[in-house]
Amino acid sequence: MKDQDALAALAALAHPTRLLSFRLLVRNEPEGLTTGQLVEVTGLSQSTLSTHLAILVKAGLVQSEKRGRHFLQRARIDALRALMVFLARDCCEGRADLCEPLMAELARC
Repeated sequence: MKDQDALAALAALAHPTRLLSFRLLVRNEPEGLTTGQLVEVTGLSQSTLSTHLAILVKAGLVQSEKRGRHFLQRARIDALRALMVFLARDCCEGRADLCEPLMAELARC
């Protein structure tokens, strides 16, 4: 992952509605959620939520797929993994003693 990709992902997640939406989508993988389901959970209007989803899509964190009359939203787990690995490698700079507690915490998930 390049710095610009990480910045785009972090900026997209730096908003309460987008973070909530992304977390909901991650929890509902691999099925995903329709835009309507996300509207129900968040209480936002469809147009407002669609604006937030577009930012997540542009950052590469969410993919949107038309299914009949609905749009299915899914988290891109590969992008989440890439962001997490990028941050861990960059911050730890290859020092196992710094990354070890993080890896132990992730192993408990």
